[in-house]
Parts: sequence; C-alpha cells; structure tokens
Amino acid sequence: MANKVQGWSRRDVLAVAGAGAVAVAAPRTARATPQEADDLVKKLVGGAAAKEGKVQLKLKDVAESGAAEAVAVAVDSPMTAADHVKAIHVVAEGNPAPGVSSWFLTPRSGKAEVAFRMRLAKTQVVRAYAVMSDGSVWTAKQEIKVTTGGCGG
Repeated sequence: MANKVQGWSRRDVLAVAGAGAVAVAAPRTARATPQEADDLVKKLVGGAAAKEGKVQLKLKDVAESGAAEAVAVAVDSPMTAADHVKAIHVVAEGNPAPGVSSWFLTPRSGKAEVAFRMRLAKTQVVRAYAVMSDGSVWTAKQEIKVTTGGCGG
C-alpha cells in the first residue's frame, strides 16, 4: 500500500511535482499585444505624441529564423548640446515582452546609431522611438515576417 501523508499518496506527490517541473520548463507562449506595446511606449516617452521621420529602422523584411536578427536604428541628429537624442527605445509587438532594448545617449555619444541582434517570436511589427533633447519624439516601424520563431515559438 502506498504511503499517505494527509490524504496524498506518494504517487500523487510525484505527479504534481512532475507537472510543476514541466510548467516551469515550458517556454512562455503568451505574446505581447500592440496595446501592451503602446502602454510601454507611453511609459518610456512620457506620453508625448510620436512623429514619423528622423528615425531609420533597418531590419530584414523576412527572417528565416527569429533566433538572432540584426537590427539597426539611426536617428538624424547633429548630437550637439542644444540638439541631441536623449534615448532610443525599441519595442516589438509580438514577443513575450514588448520592450526589446533602450539606450540613453548624450551629445558626447557622437552619432545617434545603435545596432544589435534580437529574438523574434513570430511575424510582427518592430518599432523604434527617439526621444530628443527638446522633448519631441520620433518613430519608425517595420513589419518583419518570421518563418521560425526564436522565442520558443
């Protein structure tokens, strides 16, 4: 007869522990929504309305694998004390978390350009935002089609 502790058999305990281990090890399948991305952007840019222009977002149109896609963001700015980019934020609408990365710049940064690799869970829109020293916000966005997700998808 199986040992019982407060109504639980050894078999029950092992079954629950195994299910818990699978739940912890399983990749997160929930994806951010465009609304969650919008909410994050409001926090990042302080609610300022973003205008298109000045920001160039460079990434492939189609990614065969979303495991490590190259992304570059360049902002048209003289990077002087009076006129410079304070921050660059990248947001992805379909990843498990919408916030991809943020960079904080000063006039001494020289150029307002960043390049990195990111994981993409599925086909989605990637957005870049530049917060300028005068408080204005500029944006660019691009859809990238992902054939094999890199975030467990």
